[in-house]
Amino acid sequence: MSPTPQFLATAILLAHLAVVAFNVFGLVAVPAGKWLDWPFVRGYWWRLAHLLALAAVALQALLGRACFLTIWEDALRSGAGEPPPLIATWVNSILYWPLPLWVFAAIYVAVFAYALLLWRWVPPRRASARRLST
Repeated sequence: MSPTPQFLATAILLAHLAVVAFNVFGLVAVPAGKWLDWPFVRGYWWRLAHLLALAAVALQALLGRACFLTIWEDALRSGAGEPPPLIATWVNSILYWPLPLWVFAAIYVAVFAYALLLWRWVPPRRASARRLST
């Protein structure tokens, strides 16, 4: 039995929420981790993934494009022809705010600039450099 479009759309929405949580977590964890001396906040690949995720969000907004996860979810929901489940309605209210695109573009670019500053202020360590120092 294959999953329904409604199920797939909800799964994409939850994945989208996880990406948002990852991005927000990184913005808070890096400065907190510097202060509290958490070693994981200097992990190179984790920090690079975080920076690239934020860059993708900012670039999409600057280009006036919706997130590909949003587009994919909307396409599946419109094809399902059913109202979204309650969890999807709740998560949608967290993720999607009724503001003009330029507001989001400005916020996303500012957040990306902040992440670049964090990269400089709390520089990640490459895995190979860590191995050489031990």
